[in-house]
Amino acid sequence: MEALIALIIGVLTACGVYLALRARTFPVVIGLTLLSYAVNLFLFITGRLTVGLPAVISDQAVGYADPLPQALVLTAIVISFAMTAFIIMLALKARAELGTDQVDGRLDTGDAHDERGGERG
Repeated sequence: MEALIALIIGVLTACGVYLALRARTFPVVIGLTLLSYAVNLFLFITGRLTVGLPAVISDQAVGYADPLPQALVLTAIVISFAMTAFIIMLALKARAELGTDQVDGRLDTGDAHDERGGERG
């Protein structure tokens, strides 16, 4: 089970880094989202998976689930959602101001073709 989770985290991280290094903003947003998923999964797994055990320690409980990774992941999910919304709004503003969705603001050949009135698919 640990090898499968490690493989999933590795694939999410690799895809996230690959997409974050793209020149357009939408793949960068998807890449950052995949990276946050990988980090959240890593944090969640550090608490060891337990099924059917209480999250709060009591005297009668035989075992317990560590609540700290769950709280960290929940906080990370909220923060990553807010950051994704901010990045999307920033990308939309940059698209409106610059006329392109390139990360560095340069026009590529497809964008230059669009400004001359051409069709783009």
